[in-house]
Amino acid sequence: MQRSTNDIWVGLFVLIGGAALLFLALQSANLLSLNFQKTYNVTARFDNIGGLKPQTAVKSAGVVVGRVESISFDDKSFQASVTLALQNRYSFPKDSSLKILTSGLLGEQYIGIEAGAEEKNLQAGDTVTATQSAVVLENLISQFLYSKAAEGSTSTPGTANKK
Repeated sequence: MQRSTNDIWVGLFVLIGGAALLFLALQSANLLSLNFQKTYNVTARFDNIGGLKPQTAVKSAGVVVGRVESISFDDKSFQASVTLALQNRYSFPKDSSLKILTSGLLGEQYIGIEAGAEEKNLQAGDTVTATQSAVVLENLISQFLYSKAAEGSTSTPGTANKK
């Protein structure tokens, strides 16, 4: 009987440990967010969202004020439509702007909100038009290489200063 009781306790301990590891894995991968605060949805349109994903943080002044609810493609405007779930306790002016930013040089992307100055605040269902797309590292590198190649082709040999 004693052996059977010990087996049950060990099994229970292993189950709790497995559940804790699963919870930590989902939380660190941003696939699970336990947020019981009420939110309101706002939509924004971007030309390029880079590697933005659902459940990505929405920050203002470094503080998480919401999450990306969903991402879809609008085939009429050929833009990405991003729905944000902002917490009710935070309100932003209607002329606020949104930027897709990267934490660190190669870190994960998030949406940053810069508050505007208008007196009216964003409401549920509003669309933010002042947006700045993600900076794609590959595009920056190709622009740099293209400008260097163009710079090299315009200089002609033999035109160096002669003394």
